[in-house]
Amino acid sequence: MMAGRVLVAIAVLAAAAALFVAAEAQQAPAQQGHQTERISGSAGDVLDDDPVGRLKVFIYDLPGKYNKKLLKKDPRCLNHMFAAEIFMHRFLLSSAVRTTNPEEADWFYTPVYPTCDLTPSGLPLPFKSPRMMRSAIELIATKWPYWNRSEGADHFFVTPHDFGACFHYQEEKAIGRGILPLLQRATLVQTFGQKNHVCLKEGSITIPPFAPPQKMQNHLIPGETPRSIFVYFRGLFYDTGNDPEGGYYARGARASVWENFKNNPLFDISTDHPPTYYEDMQRSVFCLCPLGWAPWSPRLVEAVVFGCIPVIIADDIVLPFADAIPWEEIGVFVPEEDVPRLDSILTSIPTEDILRKQRLLANPSMKQAMLFPQPAQAGDAFHQILNGLARKLPHGEDVFLKPGQVRLNWTAGPVGDLKPW
Repeated sequence: MMAGRVLVAIAVLAAAAALFVAAEAQQAPAQQGHQTERISGSAGDVLDDDPVGRLKVFIYDLPGKYNKKLLKKDPRCLNHMFAAEIFMHRFLLSSAVRTTNPEEADWFYTPVYPTCDLTPSGLPLPFKSPRMMRSAIELIATKWPYWNRSEGADHFFVTPHDFGACFHYQEEKAIGRGILPLLQRATLVQTFGQKNHVCLKEGSITIPPFAPPQKMQNHLIPGETPRSIFVYFRGLFYDTGNDPEGGYYARGARASVWENFKNNPLFDISTDHPPTYYEDMQRSVFCLCPLGWAPWSPRLVEAVVFGCIPVIIADDIVLPFADAIPWEEIGVFVPEEDVPRLDSILTSIPTEDILRKQRLLANPSMKQAMLFPQPAQAGDAFHQILNGLARKLPHGEDVFLKPGQVRLNWTAGPVGDLKPW
């Protein structure tokens, strides 16, 4: 039975590789003047939207201890997957949507870098983040009148922690903490997204994690290179340090991938991270994007950029810019409980469906929407965030409070979060 599936998969792979090489030669590299398949429906139109002229953003001028001094202390913050908070600030400072007149602003942005507090191994420490954010809000509420008139309902914050504004990397503790109460009316721009989850509030804008655009650009290989790897994955399957008994990390999905497919010839999976990692993704048909401690990871960005069909294994995940990117058309969704059937699921996908997903992934606007390039470029992730904010305008009547009206509780939250920062 297994041998039959392997033969079918190899036939599918060979046909897809041969056909797609021919298709790419005619359609894929738009930078060489070729055409790619148009993204159908409103998604393509939304991806191409220009936010300039549709909104104005006022940037609060905060002391450096909330942003620039943190980065100066630890420049590693520029390169980790949470760096969107830094690059969004830099982008807005020179953006055409910026206004220096707060009276004409549609949105107010508070540039705080809550993840730029790293351990020696480069992981963010979430413990100071709530106090830092509270301190920044107290400052703007004292110095400017705009927070108090809406209690933050016309403000947005970039919160790229594992579980967003819950500010913890472990889900149970993040759920127990909940979203910082002072942010309950604000719009959160965050990488975390999971339906019906305490850490995703209604109206949030889910964004891709930061992946270094120039580094990926430096590893591009010729577009006509055959995709000779059927399924590719590099990363942890177990986290024995934080989950010694197993089963909690990735809800067991990664462990199931390893246990079921470590010896399967169609699966190129390992914990090794070779120097050819980016090149290998460009030689692969499917790239696994399973949840880890959180549902998201940079693999999703890398898969899209390198034209590898993302296989998304994270139940109820809310994907970046889901109102603009047709994820159902470009990816494959596999329920966590169905991981043991991954081989049969992927080998049963018709060749023509594989080729169409690859053509859509080859569309430059799809790749651009997932990146935070320096300098910014039309249609990139910065612009998709602004488009998301613009689509929320005009503000509803419930945004601005009546005189004397108060909705937020400034003393709510864990006791530790109320300490001065």
